[in-house]
Amino acid sequence: MKRIKTGVGGIDKFTGGFPEGRTLLITGDAGSGKTIFGLQFAYNCCLQNLKTTYITTEEDADDLYIQSSAFDWDIHGCTDQGYLNFIELAKIRAEVTEAEVKIEIESMKGNFAKLLENLPEDTQAVVIDNIGSYTAKLTPYEFRSRLDLLVYELKKRNITALIILDSATSDEFNEIALFSVYGAIKLMKRENPYTGRRERVMDIVKMRSTKTPTQFLTYEINNNGIEINSGINLK
Repeated sequence: MKRIKTGVGGIDKFTGGFPEGRTLLITGDAGSGKTIFGLQFAYNCCLQNLKTTYITTEEDADDLYIQSSAFDWDIHGCTDQGYLNFIELAKIRAEVTEAEVKIEIESMKGNFAKLLENLPEDTQAVVIDNIGSYTAKLTPYEFRSRLDLLVYELKKRNITALIILDSATSDEFNEIALFSVYGAIKLMKRENPYTGRRERVMDIVKMRSTKTPTQFLTYEINNNGIEINSGINLK
């Protein structure tokens, strides 16, 4: 199975990257780096000459450009060359009337596949950040069926996808979501019992057809983005 490099060195060395044409889930605490992970993946897809779309449901592209400027990523260059496209759902909602907003939000709730309706036909990779905005009042059964449909539509188009789920929604639906996706990574912050210091750790919960570590991988967010600094043997 062909793999897409994520740009996160430890993950790429250990797994070979994300399986092409499959959907991966990223969950995590606030401040754990979920959006940074999404941007890092999107940028590295562009470096692999993959037409990439970043769907943001809460922030606008300017905010994401600002976040990217903290790292050595030429996001502007990717958009200028046509490899990266932003779909700003929050901005789209702000540009219509209040009545239309209400109709649009109601139609989007639980209709995850609708997130793809403005996706360019030549898209090869996509980041959805995040679907938590559209899960209000869904039952577990509804969430599962809607997510299954989204994953199916992405696979049908052979799109490698990274779906981000905020911590609040993850607490409610994480176990259900795991059945729908091909792989899942959880980002966490915890206190190291030996050093007494706060640290970030990553759990590769699952990735089908891939050998994955059972232990947590410690990571940091530095000038290069997210980097694994665990002592695990990744060879």
